Amino acid sequence: MARLMVQIGRCAMKTFVSQGRNDLFGKTAQSRTYLAALRSITTTRCLGAERWYTDKHEWITVEGKVGIVGISDYAQDALGDVVYAQLPDVGSTVKKEEECGALESVKAASELISPVSGKVIEKNEAVENKPSLINTSCYGEGWLFKVELNNVDEIKNLMNEQAYNTFLKTAAH
Repeated sequence: MARLMVQIGRCAMKTFVSQGRNDLFGKTAQSRTYLAALRSITTTRCLGAERWYTDKHEWITVEGKVGIVGISDYAQDALGDVVYAQLPDVGSTVKKEEECGALESVKAASELISPVSGKVIEKNEAVENKPSLINTSCYGEGWLFKVELNNVDEIKNLMNEQAYNTFLKTAAH
């Protein structure tokens, strides 16, 4: 039985299973006919695609028990050109709302505050070597560290993107 995974949105996936045929992936007209006869068996959404924010402008995305942490576009813009990044060491423990590193720019220095508690499993050495990645790609190549979360429920106390955007418009930050 052949299976075909099809991405139907940014994160949504559908799994299709052929009706007893193994030539699902062929390029013949007959294979395309079988593709039309497929039935959908599951739909899944990727977990962790949503970015969560702190009021200190750190963000985190979570997949399973692993979070990727960075700073928001607002924060990198407010800092200016980042010239130094001190990230938490792999194997170290970070605690929610406690300092775990520092960023320095041509304008100022800023503490890095962990949005969650857990064990650091990876740090972005590319950012340590080239801190300007934070300015050019704060949500991509400029991520800071990965953490294995102690308690996934800590995410519930953070802001989703819509709430964070409202926070930026209304709060003194």
